[in-house]
Amino acid sequence: MQPQELKTIMGSGLLSFPLTDFDAQGQFNAKGYAERLEWLAPYGASALFAAGGTGEFFSLTADEYPGIIKTAVDTCRGKVPIIAGAGGPTRFAIQCAQAAEKAGAHGILLLPHYLTEAGQEGLAAHVEEVCKSVKFGVIVYNRGQSRFAPETLARLAERNANLVGFKDGVGDIESMNSIYMRMGDRFAYLGGLPTAEVYAAAYKALGTPVYSSAVFNFIPKTAMDFYKAVANDDLATQHHLLREFFMPYLELRNRMAGYAVSIVKAGAKIVGHDAGPVRAPLTDLKPGEMEELKALIDKLGPQ
Repeated sequence: MQPQELKTIMGSGLLSFPLTDFDAQGQFNAKGYAERLEWLAPYGASALFAAGGTGEFFSLTADEYPGIIKTAVDTCRGKVPIIAGAGGPTRFAIQCAQAAEKAGAHGILLLPHYLTEAGQEGLAAHVEEVCKSVKFGVIVYNRGQSRFAPETLARLAERNANLVGFKDGVGDIESMNSIYMRMGDRFAYLGGLPTAEVYAAAYKALGTPVYSSAVFNFIPKTAMDFYKAVANDDLATQHHLLREFFMPYLELRNRMAGYAVSIVKAGAKIVGHDAGPVRAPLTDLKPGEMEELKALIDKLGPQ
């Protein structure tokens, strides 16, 4: 896959991160994962991120990862492009990137490295080593310990033609505006804050109309309806869905660190597409919280 293909894919539409299916013992469930992708593919997402943040990349082993990406690519071939998550320590990120390229993914989203702080020089070296290990396109994820200055991104873009995308999960409007003004159309841009719908209109005003939706995993019709409302500046629909679903959903999500993933798995279970439990250190929603989420989902009607 050529890097410009990935950039084009990111240029419009809604993107999403499918959950990774685990069985009751916490092992990867390939059959359930394929069925999930087959269910989601027709709803119209521009691309799906396999083994991304919502897909619990951070809990996967090196042995599991290639099979997960291959399952996604094989299941969605000819239906929807697959972008693979990759990250962690630099050498592990390279292993993931190369496995994803071998499996036929359209590119990778380079997730933050693990734990330790790093200066701009170190972050740049990390990204460049990954970029030079593959030929397909790379999207860098601005989040956590991996926060990139405009000057760093400019140098990386000059040296690595396959670095074609920037996803923001920080929410610093001044920084995002500086990056967009500096880089222009050299990158494709993606809004990536948790529950990105809440920030979608603001990011569109900054020149970033595309975002990734986690709730697409369990309310795909509503997720697409909201995206279309943002694209069409339909504030009435946006405000209705924010008031009736997204703001109370945020209140529930924010009760526990890590619920940004757990609540999505809970939603999938409620609508009949159970992806199994989350892996430690995450924890599943409590029974009462499941009931609260079900009430919010039921108000939205059929998906």
